[in-house]
Amino acid sequence: MTKAAPLSTEALLASSFAALPDIIRAHAVEHPDALALVEGRERLTYAGLAALIDRIAFALQRDGVRSREAVAICARSSINYAAAFCGALAAGAAVAPLSPSSTATSLAMMLEDSGAKVFLLDRKTAETLKGTDYQEVKPIALDDSEAGEPFSRWIGAEGAAPADVVIAPDDAFNIIYSSGTTGAPKGIVQPHRMRFGQFARISYKGAVSIVSTPLYSNTTLVVFLPTLAHGGTAILMPKFDAGEFLRLSEAHRATHAMLVPVQYRRIMEREDFGDYDLSSYVVKLSTSAPFPASLKADVLKRWPGGLVEVYGMTEGGGATRLVAHEFPHKLHTVGQPMPGSELRLIDEEGHEVAKGEIGEVVGRSEMMMTGYHNQPGKTREAEWRDENGRRFIRTGDIGRFDEDGFLILLDRSKDLIISGGFNIYPSDIESELVRHEAIAEAAVIGADSERWGETPVAFVALRQGAAIDGVALMDWVNAKLGKTQRLSDLVVLDALPRSPIGKVLKRELRDLYRRDHSSKLKSGKD
Repeated sequence: MTKAAPLSTEALLASSFAALPDIIRAHAVEHPDALALVEGRERLTYAGLAALIDRIAFALQRDGVRSREAVAICARSSINYAAAFCGALAAGAAVAPLSPSSTATSLAMMLEDSGAKVFLLDRKTAETLKGTDYQEVKPIALDDSEAGEPFSRWIGAEGAAPADVVIAPDDAFNIIYSSGTTGAPKGIVQPHRMRFGQFARISYKGAVSIVSTPLYSNTTLVVFLPTLAHGGTAILMPKFDAGEFLRLSEAHRATHAMLVPVQYRRIMEREDFGDYDLSSYVVKLSTSAPFPASLKADVLKRWPGGLVEVYGMTEGGGATRLVAHEFPHKLHTVGQPMPGSELRLIDEEGHEVAKGEIGEVVGRSEMMMTGYHNQPGKTREAEWRDENGRRFIRTGDIGRFDEDGFLILLDRSKDLIISGGFNIYPSDIESELVRHEAIAEAAVIGADSERWGETPVAFVALRQGAAIDGVALMDWVNAKLGKTQRLSDLVVLDALPRSPIGKVLKRELRDLYRRDHSSKLKSGKD
């Protein structure tokens, strides 16, 4: 019986489902010499990537990794990291990419929860984990350091091929752990079906994507994985630097990038921004954190190509998209629901709110997590079901739809401040603060108050070269706010604390204020 010829990449992407390793192998057959990955001076073609993926998958199977088990990775972005991610998938395993910025306790917790038998890491991660028993899981040093068995010796010999595995659409593709800033990290299980939906939804054919956020982040994977699925080139940045980003963009004639808002701000603030040729850009994307309308407007004005903001969760559910270059009058929103996404707003009792009213955003689509790994109770807490029993994912975000169906986000429900019985949305105050020419960024929290229960307190970082007294800033903004919104204190910091993907860590700000400034509240100054 004659074996059927393998499907083309075009046919695979047009099918109902295909696994990423098979798509990459098809690219290797169709255009073997095309560049897949670039890191500094290192280059890897699609032929080279497909071969390396197979050698990694072979080694994982040799070491006892079975289908539907997990492989953990914790390291800086690199070609070896990218190949190991895809190699784990080719072995039939799920990938558990862990954040190198996590504490040793959190890393050990995530590693144990994943159930991984093999742990790919680098020297820096090994230093963080020193004193723990992480070596009970077989460590492989992606950077060939003393962190574990050297990667270059561990992988299979040239030409090695893994045993065939069957990958089903509902098998786990990856387990992405939450940041852990509000407690123990939760493992978000995303199936292959969810990732394939991202590949098939939009074409990255011919893309040259600058990958400037870490590979453990869903923010990064949303662009990185489709770039490989469509045969594009991913330019890896192990560490973000605004000047280096611009240099790489010009040198490689970049067409796509996914950046978080703080990266956009740092890039746009560079005095030499206009010196770089960015005319090759087709579209830039952003997600993960609030994107100020004024910053979006600046990007649209000075940076060629389109700008798209995506709002959604790693857990999946509904998502929105703001095509900013088509709707420049809607920059204060996060756009309209994406095709196939259904979003609703609910009140505290779980009932849908009337049109135009404020509520928590819940959403559903084909892009939904299976659940939280080993935490069925947490999974149930994250779900909401409508009158027909259909499953939605709760976002914890508060918002409302405008008259055109564009979603306006107000705040995280946990960040809502209730002062004297009044609801105060920190984003309203933050947007007013950043109108001041001296303020680069602002974050508002609810601090404990004996008089009001909670009271709004602002933290701001000044623009480079700006100098202004915090009291004067507070007086300025309080004159523009409603009576119940007025700040009781304002603290000037060099920079706001952020996660590696740019989210402001408000819990750290609350802890900081509770430790260093709470005497102001006890003295009755609120």
